[in-house]
Amino acid sequence: QVQLVESGGGLVQPGWSQLLSCASSENIFDFDAMGWYRQAPGKQRELVARITVGGRTDYADSVKARFTISRDNAGNTMYLQMNSLRPEDTAVYYCNANDRARNFWGQGTQVTVSS
Repeated sequence: QVQLVESGGGLVQPGWSQLLSCASSENIFDFDAMGWYRQAPGKQRELVARITVGGRTDYADSVKARFTISRDNAGNTMYLQMNSLRPEDTAVYYCNANDRARNFWGQGTQVTVSS
C-alpha cells in the first residue's frame, strides 16, 4: 500500500503564499500522474493541478498563474506552490497518485485563507 503524506497546510492571510508537500512511500515516477485536489465544505472534491510522469502539467482555471505543481528529481516528493491566496482557496488539499491499476490518496491538509 502506497502512503502519501501531505504537509504544509495552515492559516494564511489573503495574498500570502503557502507551499504544500506530498511525500510518497513509492517513487513518484512509478505513477502515470500525480495531482493535488481540494475539497471545500459543502462542495465536491476538485482537481487543482496535476503532473504526468512525462512532466506535463494541468491546472484548474481558478488557480492558473497563481499555483505551481512540481516534484523533486529523486522522486520522493511532490509540491504545490500557492501564491496570491484567496479566501475561496480555503479547503482540505489532497495528494493523489495513480496509474492504470491503482489510485491512492493522502489524508489531506487543511488550508485556510482568512484575515
